[in-house]
Amino acid sequence: MIVAGDLYDRSVPPGDAVRLLDETLTRLICASRIPVIVIAGNHDGADRLGFGARLLEAAGLTLRSAVSAACPPVVFRDRHGEVAFYPLPYAEPPLVRAALGDDSLADHHRCLAAQTARLRPALVSGRRQVAIAHAFVQGGSVSESERPLSVGGTGAVGAEAFAGFHYVALGHLHGAQTLAETVRYSGSPVAMSFGEVGQVKGSYLWDIESGPSGARVRGEFVTAPVERPLRVLRGELADLLGDPALLEAEAAYCQVVLTDPVRPEGALDRVRARFPHTLRLEFQPSGTAVVLPHPYADRTAERGPVEVCDDFLGHVRGGRGASPAERAVLVKAFDAARLERAEVDDSARRVVGAARGVA
Repeated sequence: MIVAGDLYDRSVPPGDAVRLLDETLTRLICASRIPVIVIAGNHDGADRLGFGARLLEAAGLTLRSAVSAACPPVVFRDRHGEVAFYPLPYAEPPLVRAALGDDSLADHHRCLAAQTARLRPALVSGRRQVAIAHAFVQGGSVSESERPLSVGGTGAVGAEAFAGFHYVALGHLHGAQTLAETVRYSGSPVAMSFGEVGQVKGSYLWDIESGPSGARVRGEFVTAPVERPLRVLRGELADLLGDPALLEAEAAYCQVVLTDPVRPEGALDRVRARFPHTLRLEFQPSGTAVVLPHPYADRTAERGPVEVCDDFLGHVRGGRGASPAERAVLVKAFDAARLERAEVDDSARRVVGAARGVA
């Protein structure tokens, strides 16, 4: 079993999440004798997640949380021969540059492409090769609950970075999706936000066989059980409360958008009287103008922070953008800011966790 990152939703996970993961891995590895390969995602704290990895590997759990220049494969054998799995955990570009000793790796694509390029000469002919990565690969569809990997487009990775592998198991995006026949996201096993309404959750089950003409990959999507579905309800309060067609929504997690011209009194209590599992209530009075994205946001959506600064310099200098030395300074500054932000976020979570413990 492959888990391509984001075992937790934060670097310091709550106790219930840790206990659930412990129970799940114990059932898979000890009770069912299923080897498990796990990589760290951008939500996971790599150091904490990686604790005891060498000891756990002897029990059947391969856990890769930190980027490595070597990235040795995990090799299994079956009746067709060997299958090699290459786990590539998520890492910020500064960490990849340090691990590989290459200061030219400015973004996520270059970093991941450099990692797979180092692996490619060691791929054994006739052996089935599977890459495991946590990344935003170009062509994927995002959801509102996913934490962006970077500003602009610097977090995007081209699928060509995985050339040479028979299958690529991806993590990060929450919706199951196919970028190429053998490059896929299985998505999250449960919905993480109302932006995922309508997504079918589950996992991929793959057979990778060896034949005279090479590896043959066949797979199917196995749907996950849904304890409670998601529903988005929109309309005036009286209409929603009296609509018989919304009977099944009474058992669902609901996001309710009220369009009454005047906000109704006690709206949440009245909504929950019929839809008790309402998690989000919003007010959008009918006739309210829709605010469209600013054109500037559209122009910069696919550009990274260094490119945006380069455009600005070119604008104020009459066409002369950043020099190579200036670009190096910009890259260093943004790397430092990203790492500082991650440290601040972790500190804030610890403070909030301590405050809740005192309360």
